[in-house]
Amino acid sequence: MTDTQPTAAVLLIGDEILSGRTKDKNLGFIADMLTVLGIDLKEARVVADQEDDIVAALNALRHRYSYVFTTGGIGPTHDDITADAVAKAFGVPIDHDPQAVEILLAYFREMGREPNEARMRMARMPQGASLIDNPVSRAPGFQMGNVFVMAGVPKIMNAMMEDVARRLTRGVPMQSRTVEFQGGEGDAAKPLGDIQKAFPTVVIGSYPFQAADGFATNLVLRARDPVALADAYAAVRRMAEELTAQGKARGWS
Repeated sequence: MTDTQPTAAVLLIGDEILSGRTKDKNLGFIADMLTVLGIDLKEARVVADQEDDIVAALNALRHRYSYVFTTGGIGPTHDDITADAVAKAFGVPIDHDPQAVEILLAYFREMGREPNEARMRMARMPQGASLIDNPVSRAPGFQMGNVFVMAGVPKIMNAMMEDVARRLTRGVPMQSRTVEFQGGEGDAAKPLGDIQKAFPTVVIGSYPFQAADGFATNLVLRARDPVALADAYAAVRRMAEELTAQGKARGWS
């Protein structure tokens, strides 16, 4: 699909994430990188190591967004079924990719490891896929259409994203401004809602936190239009000043 402003989804694959045994670090890394690239991350899902569930999620996401990034399930073990699921989602066969085989054989010779059947599973790719470079452990990820399939180990996934980033169509990055409001969300909710209506192209969020002298709220404004962002930021500052003058807040910065 093509969009004026590219969009994306992340699909995290693995029973170990859903069980809590593995604490995911990949979503945040991908989100940060996409923000820099001007690509809107719209959705994230977590699915178990069940082929039908992975296929269903992939087909839902790849038709809705410009890009889909998956992590997990491309290793040598029996439950690493992501490559098979991607092939099924795209309706293509899967087999050992000659280039991936060459990469792995060279790596195993270098490491003195046996290229057994389990390890060579990592060379299986859907027909028509292009490889994603893995400078950490060599076993490549792959791109199939608008789907980028990467490892679940954060260090490896981070390295793969460097290769992936070069393939992506960039959008206009979001700019951000923050007002630290020394009051609660409830104090700012009504006037902040009015400001949001006045500036529909600016995304305004409120994020409470515990300050040293009570509750406070970060009011975060994000937009691609710098003029709209500046005007909305000025309006939020005025709101904070007024609430402080009314005694409904301790101040702002």
